[in-house]
Amino acid sequence: MTRYILKRLLIAIPTLVGITIIDYAIMCFAGSPLEMLQGARISEEAIAAREAALGLDQPFYIQYFMWVGELLKGNLGVSIKNYQPVAEMIGSRLGPTLLLMGASLIVSLILSVPAGIYSAVHQYTKRDYAVVTASFFGSSIPGFFLALVLVYIFTVRLGLLPSTGMETLGGSGGALDVAAHMVMPVLVLSVSMAGSNIRYIRSAVLEILGQDYLRTARAKGIGRRRVIWRHALANALVPIVTVIGMQIPLLFGGAVIVEQLFSWPGLGLMTMSAILSRDYPVIMGVCLLSAVVVLGANLLTDILYALVNPAIRYDGQG
Repeated sequence: MTRYILKRLLIAIPTLVGITIIDYAIMCFAGSPLEMLQGARISEEAIAAREAALGLDQPFYIQYFMWVGELLKGNLGVSIKNYQPVAEMIGSRLGPTLLLMGASLIVSLILSVPAGIYSAVHQYTKRDYAVVTASFFGSSIPGFFLALVLVYIFTVRLGLLPSTGMETLGGSGGALDVAAHMVMPVLVLSVSMAGSNIRYIRSAVLEILGQDYLRTARAKGIGRRRVIWRHALANALVPIVTVIGMQIPLLFGGAVIVEQLFSWPGLGLMTMSAILSRDYPVIMGVCLLSAVVVLGANLLTDILYALVNPAIRYDGQG
């Protein structure tokens, strides 16, 4: 296992380098952030001086190596828009995003795991069709549309839930206030994930229920509930872990849109603002963090495979 982890970490280094090169190239080709400053009050000479000070007058590869050099020193740069250190900006916004992602992941698993198992156990019944239909509906409905529907129902019509921010302005705050603000963003993220997870878990459990050892367990008189929850579910943990591993990167990306819709003060809202203003350092900082999250999630999934299924062994080969 140790050799395998070290090998994956070594492979991750060139992968990260390739991702940053592609991201930086796309960002540079989109145009200079100083183009957003051009106007009647700012002369071209002032813009050229600012461009030279930031190194934006250099070729793409020179700019990239300058960024990498600062990165190796532990410096993610300074925001072009508000002159704050990028590391501090990401650090202050990471907590709300992780809170939103963690709650959404837990809710999606609470919805999808029992529903997927229930659907598999009652295969080809009306209850199975109802669960599958609901899963298709959940995975097909666009997140922004569901967000607008929830805001209209629970905020505009019923006035039960706040639709923006993380805390009520001028309020006392507290856990209950934050939880109330989280309800709709979490629902939007978790419903979409649960919809796809239900079908994935259903297929995995159906395959396991057809195994010989489960038929033998039922033939020995072991109760149906015990066969399903102790034997079948234990062996279905591998596909469930796979689902979790796949959802972490999707959550990180989906949070960008959801945070924008609900004005959630996380990385997503900051990222959208940076993209609109072409704030290179902030964009590259978020892209680097996203790549690390994806690679880390894949590595964590492989490690969990060995923990939930002792038959899986990694010897560092292949």
